[in-house]
Amino acid sequence: MTQYWPSHDTTRPRPETIAAAAAAVVAQPPAGAVVLFDGTSLDGWAALDGSPAPWQIVDGTLEVVARTGDIQTVQQFGDLQLHIEWCAPTPASGDGQGRSNSGVFPMGIYEIQVLDSYDNPTYADGYAGAIYGQHPPIFNPTTAPGAWQVYDIVFRRPRFGDDGALLAPARLTIFHNGVCVQNNVELRGPTGWIAPMAYTAHADALPLRLQEHGDPLRFRNIWALPLPDPAAVAAPPLPALRSDVLADELELYVGRYCRGAWCAVITHETGGLVLHIGGRVLPLDIQQDGRMRVRDSAALLNFGGSAHSAPTDFTIALGGGEMHFARQPE
Repeated sequence: MTQYWPSHDTTRPRPETIAAAAAAVVAQPPAGAVVLFDGTSLDGWAALDGSPAPWQIVDGTLEVVARTGDIQTVQQFGDLQLHIEWCAPTPASGDGQGRSNSGVFPMGIYEIQVLDSYDNPTYADGYAGAIYGQHPPIFNPTTAPGAWQVYDIVFRRPRFGDDGALLAPARLTIFHNGVCVQNNVELRGPTGWIAPMAYTAHADALPLRLQEHGDPLRFRNIWALPLPDPAAVAAPPLPALRSDVLADELELYVGRYCRGAWCAVITHETGGLVLHIGGRVLPLDIQQDGRMRVRDSAALLNFGGSAHSAPTDFTIALGGGEMHFARQPE
């Protein structure tokens, strides 16, 4: 059983402070992205009760209004790439979790911590870029208050079965100011104050939420690129294999085949035929149509010659191209 650090353990090692990869720049949304805030309108946002978003636009930025509550997107998202920029005010005020605290919540459930972590120690899993209460950031690249911090986030939602059972947990990858601070980490469940919560089945798409924690903070340049569900592009079933192949038939294919000075060798091993080519040792399977398939590959070998005799050559089809190898005399 995996041993987890207790949430908010002050003895947990804190992330190393490092310089940001580069000065923050405004990233343009790619084609297909949903622009959630461009500095001109809050039409894409609402309060949690569905009423108009109570935060304000100031000089083209989205500014938190204290004691008005969180806001969330009108549109719902599942898997997504998210770009968001935020800025802590100057001069800095407060310390620990009391300095420009907020959060970005994919699906409104899983919190990525927003905090002025510049020269501001706190518990490790509460730093900027933390998955709150679960995973501290690998590094702390937070720049000084007044500078724009940049989050680029890839979120994969959890998967649940028809019976509500968890099939796969949520996962997050996060870049903060160009530095990878979360590398495809697995979430233990929804984030929560004091301790994480257990997974419970929820919808495949939910609003993105921004937290009002009572602290002044500004956001800008927010866009989301929905990501396709990997299950929607599942591989088709492979052609059936022959199960009636005798050892004598396999021996016919054994030999050395060359394409100029480049040669491949087919051997008969305990598990069947094996192709030795380009420094690789690749098992071969025989399809019902007589062609051989490199296991776990789309590469197909089509052999020439008469039935029930040693082949004279083979052509390997791979990636839209073909290569011909002629059998060499023994």
